[in-house]
Amino acid sequence: MVHERTQVAIIGAGPAGLLLGALLARHDIDAVIVEHRSAEYVLARIRAGVLEQTTLDLLREAGVADRCLKEGLTHDGIELSFDGALHRIDFRALTGKHVTVYGQTEVTHDLMQSRAVAGLTTDYEAEDVQIEGFDGEHPVVRYVKNGVPHELACDFIAGCDGYHGICRATVPRDAITTYEKIYPFGWLGVLADVPPVRHELIYANHERGFALCSQRSKTRSRYYVQCSLDDQADQWSDDAFWDELRRRLPVDIAEAVTTGPSIEKSIAPLRSFVAEPMRFGRLFLAGDAAHIVPPTGAKGLNLAATDAGYLARGLAEHCLERSSAGLDHYSARCLARVWKAERFSWWFTSLMHRFPEAGAFGSRLQQAELTYLVGSRSASTALAENYVGLPI
Repeated sequence: MVHERTQVAIIGAGPAGLLLGALLARHDIDAVIVEHRSAEYVLARIRAGVLEQTTLDLLREAGVADRCLKEGLTHDGIELSFDGALHRIDFRALTGKHVTVYGQTEVTHDLMQSRAVAGLTTDYEAEDVQIEGFDGEHPVVRYVKNGVPHELACDFIAGCDGYHGICRATVPRDAITTYEKIYPFGWLGVLADVPPVRHELIYANHERGFALCSQRSKTRSRYYVQCSLDDQADQWSDDAFWDELRRRLPVDIAEAVTTGPSIEKSIAPLRSFVAEPMRFGRLFLAGDAAHIVPPTGAKGLNLAATDAGYLARGLAEHCLERSSAGLDHYSARCLARVWKAERFSWWFTSLMHRFPEAGAFGSRLQQAELTYLVGSRSASTALAENYVGLPI
């Protein structure tokens, strides 16, 4: 048995856990990250990459923003496609703000590299992870590494281990309330080393279903089409995907799409999920462990970063100033922002996708709302304010 001690045990080496660890290190607060998967597995996850200014500010605070600021793509708006035409929502004109396109994989890589250079401890491939004692004064994390049992004593546990992680699952059922909506479709996504069809993202509402033209860089694109939950990614050839994508875009845009072999192809189901509260004694949930949003609004990574920021500040106040105010208000502060993002993501998903039960009436309502949205400065501003990120 290996006995260790740290101030904060972080479960999960995704963006929330890594960013929390980086922020705590800036305050000289000791933290150990325990991750079930290998570092290579974590880096191989293909996720979104639209960053709000708040997230960029947190990356800068953590000292890991240099590459993002150099290589990230500044987007001043998005384009909505319906009725065979494009309609631009100008973030800069409506809000004075923008978003930055920089892949979550790159954010994770930057945080991992910074942690390794600083010599901070991350235990990857930790098996049989268990958390105990978070309802008292002496929490403990137990796990097995290379066949050797480890016992990690700590002051606090940060549950950053995702929707399927152990942290939320360990909380007594009568202490937590969950809210969930499962959507009746998924996204078939393709990553390809081809230039994006447009400078900015295109969100398409089409009678055949939703489509999204996204990107990771000037030479790498990420495209999606709404699909059935019964579909399997390997049932879709590259040619079939490109053909379906182009059917859902205006003719001139479809003709401009550069196709190529996929380097990753997968189907993601969509769900909205919130767990309340996000604190249980000395256990704090952050990121996907506490909430999931459909990717339509590009809020998942940004919510995880905000959680990490709130939690880091609360822990710093506790450890350095002997104040519990930040930790006491952590859950309420996070959830106020989470529910606004849940609302926006649900609304945008409902607006852009075809729902089997909606029928012709629902389709006409979508068209009416889209027409109103692009024709009303107030409605366009509401979309832009939510997309670029509400104030914290």
